[in-house]
Order: sequence, then structure tokens, then C-alpha cells
Amino acid sequence: MQLLHSTPAADHFSMPAEFSPHAATVLIWPIRPGSWGTDPSSAQQAFCQVIERILESEPVFLLAGKANIQEAQEAACRLQGHNGITVLPIESDDAWARDVGPTFVTNRKQVRGISWRFNAWGGRTDGLYAHWEKDDALAPALCGALGCPCYDAGDFVLEGGSIHTDGEGTLLTTESCLLSAGRNPNLSRKQIEKKLKTFLGIQKILWLPRGIYHDETNEHVDNICAFTAPG
Repeated sequence: MQLLHSTPAADHFSMPAEFSPHAATVLIWPIRPGSWGTDPSSAQQAFCQVIERILESEPVFLLAGKANIQEAQEAACRLQGHNGITVLPIESDDAWARDVGPTFVTNRKQVRGISWRFNAWGGRTDGLYAHWEKDDALAPALCGALGCPCYDAGDFVLEGGSIHTDGEGTLLTTESCLLSAGRNPNLSRKQIEKKLKTFLGIQKILWLPRGIYHDETNEHVDNICAFTAPG
């Protein structure tokens, strides 16, 4: 994997709109007992139903760890349109691909990824589980598997669900999440804004005070608000 130590904005890359056409969807095979109960089969069936619908319009990358990759491959082979699924051997602690995966940025010709730090939505302060090392390593691992250059965002903690962009320079987020004590407690709001602008190529940030109360993520913006067109 090509690890980049410049920044997306300096290289004229930016985060595209959520509603822009894209090449594929990434999902993680669900297995974690703390999230899916002692028997994750119901969650796995639901994921398979979602995958079948996605396959009607685009390919799917399904990530699974060494202990579960055969199970994921067998499930994938039973799906209609399964030739569009690529199962990748990448370890994770849970199945929230949007939060732990790379943020992809583009200059309209090339695509690159960003690897943020992940600490289970709050780390030792108010995170949801004690060990998140596999999730934290997932973004660069996926970029490597896809042959996608990857920017290193250093120690900056961010989940994909905490941000939402219109692709033309405006970003939505919530104060309750990005300013929480468990994310980047040593950074001011101004410093956080600078980091977002530097890595996402945005000019304006719309801060919503709160999201959905007690949603376990410190109120991610993707639970309550989305752009449907450039804002």
C-alpha cells in the first residue's frame, strides 16, 4: 500500500458527495456477540438481503476475518448475482464499515483513501468495547487490498458516520460527537475544523448541536441529516 504523508487538500483531492455515483459498496460480515447477540445468523441474513439489492446496481466488497471468511464466502455464493461479490480477508472487531473504513477522496480522476484513528466511539472515556485494534487497522488494510493510495491522518479520531458532505465544499457534523471528550480532547473546535478542511477539501462546516440522544456514537450526524443535492 502507498501511504501518503501529504494532505488531500494540498493535492487537490476532496470528499465527494454521498449521493455521487461510486464504484462499489463495502460491508463487513457481522459476527460480534456484543452487537449481534450470541447467534448472529439473523443479522447475517439481513446483510445478505441488503447485499442482493446492492448487487442489482453495483459490486460489493465483503470483508471477513480469518475465522469467518469461509462462512462469508459460502453465504456470498448462495446470493443472486454473487459474481459481483469480492470477499476480502480483512480482520475487524465489529461490522460498521462506514465508521471504521477509509474515507475516499477524489480529484475527479483518481481515488485515494484516508485512514483516521478509530477508538470504538469514545475510547476509554465512553467507548463501546475495550479492544478496537482490528477496526483501527482496517482502513489502511482495505486501501492496500484495493491498491488505493492512503493518506495518514495521524492520531485524529473520526468515524465515517460523524460527517456528511455535499461534495461541493460543505460538511455536516454534530458538536456532541466531534467535540466529545472521547475523540480528540486536546484539540479545540478551531483545530478540528482545520483538520477536516485539510483532509476533506471542504470550506464550510455546519455544526448541529445534537443528534439522536443516546445513540451510542455520541450522536452521529448520519442518523439525522443528509444532503440530497449540493448545499
